[in-house]
Amino acid sequence: MLILFAPNKPHTMAETILFSGSASRQFAENVARSFGEPLGVVDIQQFSDGEIQASYEETVRGKDVFIIQPTIPPSDNIMELFIMIDAARRASARKIIAVIPYFGYARQDRKDRPRVAIGAKLMANLLEAAGVDRVMTMDLHADQIQGFFSVPIDHMFASTVFLPYLKNLNIEDLTIVAPDTGGTKRANNYAKYLDADLAICYKQREKANEVAQMTVIGEVKDRNVIIVDDIIDTAGTLCKAADMILERGAKSVSAVITHPLLSGPAYERIEKSGLRQLIVTDSVPLRSVSDKIKVLSVADLFANVIRSVQNHQSISNQFV
Repeated sequence: MLILFAPNKPHTMAETILFSGSASRQFAENVARSFGEPLGVVDIQQFSDGEIQASYEETVRGKDVFIIQPTIPPSDNIMELFIMIDAARRASARKIIAVIPYFGYARQDRKDRPRVAIGAKLMANLLEAAGVDRVMTMDLHADQIQGFFSVPIDHMFASTVFLPYLKNLNIEDLTIVAPDTGGTKRANNYAKYLDADLAICYKQREKANEVAQMTVIGEVKDRNVIIVDDIIDTAGTLCKAADMILERGAKSVSAVITHPLLSGPAYERIEKSGLRQLIVTDSVPLRSVSDKIKVLSVADLFANVIRSVQNHQSISNQFV
């Protein structure tokens, strides 16, 4: 029997092109600058009734298209992402990668009571229905959300940026605090890296964004405390935790939180609270400037991961 083998063909990389939605244009520009390519041109229009239309003003045929868009409120940002994915698919893009620094609806990751939706799963279904081939995101509210997708997920960690920054501060008598039992794993990783103590806040909610009772498990007296979490929304829980920890004798309380949604009275609460500093990423654009808020950019992290994915290289070296 004669078996013929086709000669090995050299791998040719598809051309990469980055586009930005309108939710966080500055972040997308920073990613593109770090990646070394300008953003592609896309025309996003909105009709008088609010309907969204997206049109790519340059060819994407046969190219790998990266669409950078955090799915922050309003929900128009989510619909805009779906429309941009669909437009790229119909324009014969080779692959479509949704770059979602903040993945909205991630807090709805399970049925915690009867007759509620699992919003995170619905988001995954809609992204795949629109035609996405891959998703890049950061610090999902729950790791299991990755299993809601049948396409590859690149899940990055803001600790890659936060931990070296905190290490350089050389904070003495440091204690890392998890704001709830669900954040214990994340806080423990920070404590190990920084050689710090660990404490946990235990809270009971009566409804969303409202804490009924809170206590702290662990020693915080005469300690410099850093609270670690993935999302800050109305800042009610964080500010209550900070004030409680200070009442327990802590020398200072700061917070390191990935996604600064900061909705409603969040800014006012932070200013009035005992928080020394709030350190966040630029995954969500801030609505206001505050002397208490320090922003660390993750644009380089996303650019490096995009580059590694396109070069078929491991991205594990991007994680701390």
